[in-house]
Amino acid sequence: MIDRPSAAGEPLKLILPDGAVREVAPGTLPRDVVAGIGPRLLNAAVAVEVDGEVQDLTTPLRRGGKFRVLTEKDPRALDVLRHSTAHILATAVRRLRPDAQIGFGPAIEDGFYYDFGVKEPFTPDDLATFEAEMRKVVAEKYPFVREEVDRREAKKRFADDPLKLERIDDLGADEIISTYTDGPFIDLCRGPHVPDTGRAQHFKLTHTAGAYWRGDEKRPMLQRIYGTAWFSKADLDAYLHRLEEAKRRDHRTLGAALDLYSTDQRVGPGLILWHPKGAIVRNEIETYEKDLILRHGYELVYTPHVVSEKLFEISGHLQSFKENMFGAMEVEGAAYRPKPMNCPGHICIFESRQRSYRDLPIRYAEFGTVYRYERSGVLHGMLRVRGFTQDDAHVFCTQDQIEGEIARLLDLVDEMLRTFGYPYTIELSTRPEKALGSEERWTWAQDLLAGVLNARGQQFTIDEGGGAFYGPKLDFKLIDAIGRKWQGPTVQLDFNLPERFNLEYIGDDNARHRPFMLHRVLVGSMERFVGGLVEHYAGAFPVWLAPEQVRVLPISDDARDAAAAATAKLKAAGLRASLDDRNETLNYRVRDGEVMKVPYLAVIGKREAEQGTVAVRARGAAGKKQDIVPLDEFIARVVREKETRAL
Repeated sequence: MIDRPSAAGEPLKLILPDGAVREVAPGTLPRDVVAGIGPRLLNAAVAVEVDGEVQDLTTPLRRGGKFRVLTEKDPRALDVLRHSTAHILATAVRRLRPDAQIGFGPAIEDGFYYDFGVKEPFTPDDLATFEAEMRKVVAEKYPFVREEVDRREAKKRFADDPLKLERIDDLGADEIISTYTDGPFIDLCRGPHVPDTGRAQHFKLTHTAGAYWRGDEKRPMLQRIYGTAWFSKADLDAYLHRLEEAKRRDHRTLGAALDLYSTDQRVGPGLILWHPKGAIVRNEIETYEKDLILRHGYELVYTPHVVSEKLFEISGHLQSFKENMFGAMEVEGAAYRPKPMNCPGHICIFESRQRSYRDLPIRYAEFGTVYRYERSGVLHGMLRVRGFTQDDAHVFCTQDQIEGEIARLLDLVDEMLRTFGYPYTIELSTRPEKALGSEERWTWAQDLLAGVLNARGQQFTIDEGGGAFYGPKLDFKLIDAIGRKWQGPTVQLDFNLPERFNLEYIGDDNARHRPFMLHRVLVGSMERFVGGLVEHYAGAFPVWLAPEQVRVLPISDDARDAAAAATAKLKAAGLRASLDDRNETLNYRVRDGEVMKVPYLAVIGKREAEQGTVAVRARGAAGKKQDIVPLDEFIARVVREKETRAL
């Protein structure tokens, strides 16, 4: 299904990458245009890009613009392959389960899924069977045949599938209804697709999960099958290796093994209990960040966890964010809610006294715990929770100060992320559907953010519609050790909340003016950031973050006193050191220290006790090599790593 053209009859002008222009009649198939360029290119073509939009080779051209052929080398072609592989999956499932109802089957990041209505959940054996059947569909090289049909014909074709009938009823009167057929399978779909099923050679079904129809928990539960598809076996193998590595690094498994955190149903789902070792990691991050932001001109503030609902009426959260807020509680006849955001409280602090232009910019920062309702089905360890601590900050400034403050924030973010060893990308997130303020103000704000990035030579991409309801933002995506992206810092330009709260300052003209607000987080959610760090480091924290930095191991009883003295000396130097003198073999204790990912094991035997040395085993050292080092030299080395936050 695609939008109908705005005009018909006039020739379409296609601008090729080399600047050449071709005029074609509306309705011309892209494959005919590609064939006119060259038969070899047609054989290599996966799809085309017309005026920035991807369509397949059999969807009639209805607009002109820049025309580009997508081959397997183009990243955008992967989505086409994956969507087509989802149809191949559905073809296989319907062959083996003719009664399965068909939901949606889109491409997603790194893969695809398809939803099915079946009586019994799928099993791992089912996935293996479906995958074998998919290979048969691929071998048969069915072409993906596109047809455009009217609403009546569409309902006739899908009369036995209520999920598709519901989707047809949702279509607008002006939408073209299209179907795609590959062999025995027909689906209601807008495309695009690869030319035939034989293009999908390298794929794997990964797992299955329950999914409510159209994401509504009041609707039927469907069975969702996830998979991945790539143009080469090497890319598929590399991706599957990343999946295995991701399992090895899963913060939920490592969090339990390393005794960092837990959850408890008696406390409530999505609410994290920080254990002492996890609290050490969190405290080190907070201490570092507080020192960092104080150096960058911020002032620390604190605001309540529960506040009057009226505050969120003024801020607009009740209108635009209510479904993500916890319900109200009555206190002396008034409604109160756990806060989902810290910004209204910071605004109240700003409003507590009259402000002058000489006071600006004002930068308030808070490690404030907030509470947001998340459906139980999306909760995920520390990464998706209902209560979390944000390292929130808000900058109140004049319009002339905005660009300078954003530049300062970019420097701050860069310093922070380099400390943790994260490369990153930046996305400029633009106006969402539910937004406060005029389009003109949004355009101005978006252009301002883009201008600052461009002036710095900073590369970025656009996330259409991804902004907060009160303003556009910059989203920093962290790239972890195995190439995955995580949500990181955000910088948001807000021109709405100052209006809603009627914020003012006295300018140098002695008149009242409206300040602007910048919202920013560095780690964002402390819970999500630490969970991400566990996976980034595979639980092997650098020395400055490690809950236990050195473990001292006496070889025998006659070295116990020297080991205890060494432990005390390490602690006196400010290091987190422990003595493991349990009545176990040395190999057992060494293995335990390795499992707990302690950066340094300091072994002391009779010789080391006499000479004032330690046999140091560094975490991850090749061949389990031990270095004999004077104790004082070793202590200085670890202290230096800690103080410089070496990675």
